[in-house]
Amino acid sequence: MFHAVAYRGVSMNGAGDEMALTFGCDNTSLIGVLHSGQSQAPVGVLLVVGGPQYRVGSHRQFVLLARSLAQQGIPVLRFDYRGMGDSAGPQRTFESVDDDIKSAIDALCGQIQTLKKIVIWGLCDAASAALFYANKDPRVSGLVLLNPWVRTDAGMARAYLKHYYLQRLFSPEFWKKLLSGQWSMRESLKSLFALVNKLGGAPQAPGIDKSADGALAIATRTTPPTVPDRMLNGWEHFSGKVLLILSGNNDFVADEFRDLVNGSRRWRKLLRRTSTTRRDFPQANHTFSRSDWRAQVADWTCTWINDAF
Repeated sequence: MFHAVAYRGVSMNGAGDEMALTFGCDNTSLIGVLHSGQSQAPVGVLLVVGGPQYRVGSHRQFVLLARSLAQQGIPVLRFDYRGMGDSAGPQRTFESVDDDIKSAIDALCGQIQTLKKIVIWGLCDAASAALFYANKDPRVSGLVLLNPWVRTDAGMARAYLKHYYLQRLFSPEFWKKLLSGQWSMRESLKSLFALVNKLGGAPQAPGIDKSADGALAIATRTTPPTVPDRMLNGWEHFSGKVLLILSGNNDFVADEFRDLVNGSRRWRKLLRRTSTTRRDFPQANHTFSRSDWRAQVADWTCTWINDAF
């Protein structure tokens, strides 16, 4: 195991020191950037990156978020998984980064020794990875989950049928193309039938409760648990607090998550917990790409951390 080493620190417009760190995970060197925030801070944020992506984020999203939180005194570490960005090792997916997350928390706590609680912040499949990990580490007291990734073939088909094809029927553009002969019925029907086949031929969608009491034990299944199953199990066993942020703007990832929740007693029960706070942001797209959208997400995150901890 490597020790975390700070290479340099700089002041960035009042956001506090930013230090490039190298730390180890299974004899592999990982690279991260620590935004130190306030000295003596009790709560820190580990910013877990979805993939394939690295610690800066699309449209510098993670840099800007980390600096915003650090300006409010909250330390943040953003880092690259093994095999991503500047970190060494073979590339891996979000389903196998528990060791990377643990090593990053070790490094964060080693640098800011006053930390008592860790919040993991994750967008898309990083939110999924956070749910896989959180209940295994008592240092993790909170999760910020944005548009969690619950993709299955059946879930994707259901989302497209509900949120794309049905909406198209009410679109003036669709009827204009249909009446002018610009719409290809053959190709559209081919695509539609392919989705219906995925929906009808796929096994029961994960998280959809069919038993009388809504409790289908994952442990009794003969097939390996799916991504949504693992997320559900992780959340049910997590005793900390959760901030859930869901966008709109034709984001099928968020649509799939909402559909999954609406079809499952167990998922709905999680969202009704007093420890769960939900924020819906229908104007925003999947990555909250506009500056005002990013600012709103940062404000929700900071306010929630200050109120919850």
